[in-house]
Amino acid sequence: MDEVSGDDIARIEARIEELADAVERCRKFSLAAKTAIVAGSLWIGLTLVLVVPYVPYLAVGALALVIGGIVLLGSNATTWREIETALRASEAMRTDMISRLELRVIDAGVTRLH
Repeated sequence: MDEVSGDDIARIEARIEELADAVERCRKFSLAAKTAIVAGSLWIGLTLVLVVPYVPYLAVGALALVIGGIVLLGSNATTWREIETALRASEAMRTDMISRLELRVIDAGVTRLH
């Protein structure tokens, strides 16, 4: 069995923190993509019901927002899934490393008030 050191655990915890930050970035990208889809769809809808005047470049921009949002959402979902898989694997590795440490109980006979 390989020896586990505190440095090994610290490295895996740093990796877990990086992956957690990446998941948070994915959440933000997902929100931005959904916002773009809603904004573009809303503009197209308002144009169709004649609430706002039809302006070709604005209609094309709204359509680009919808398409770009869909593409970003799909791409981000794949990346998010891969990062969460790596995060779960890293957390499992950390748990395994900690369980292999030979920890000892200190003050086993001391009664605690809490």
